[in-house]
Amino acid sequence: MKKGKVWKYSDNVDTDVIIPARYLNTAGKEELAKHCMEDIDKDFAKEVKETDIIVAGENFGCGSSREHAPIAIKASGISLVIAKSFARIFYRNAINIGLAILENKTLPDECSKNDEIAFDLTTGKVKNLTTGKEYQCEKFPEEIQELINSGGLTEYTKHKLKI
Repeated sequence: MKKGKVWKYSDNVDTDVIIPARYLNTAGKEELAKHCMEDIDKDFAKEVKETDIIVAGENFGCGSSREHAPIAIKASGISLVIAKSFARIFYRNAINIGLAILENKTLPDECSKNDEIAFDLTTGKVKNLTTGKEYQCEKFPEEIQELINSGGLTEYTKHKLKI
């Protein structure tokens, strides 16, 4: 199981908040990560650590269809986003770039910022180590898990084609 500290957000966190439009000309992942969430949480980019987790409410990643949003999140070090639900395009973009995501309707209401969460993507099991509560999320099929573990669609395809 992997584990990380929670960064908690509410419903309807849109892609313009995840990575503000003024940075869309930025090509580098590291530069995008420096500005991730800055309009909603000025401390996020400075304080996020590798393996940290974002927990959010309904409709995470709504708004425009830009890939920059999941790229910025992943490049910031976030190992997993758990939300009650995801906007459809964000959901697909996250998988395509290899950002691990899980849906759970209960967990976001039962955790707080800085809680420690352990998770296993292969089983969909999540445990809030701070509260002791356990949750079951729907796991992805093996092929999607392999795609995420490969680092996204491009790396997955290179591996499958043996490039």
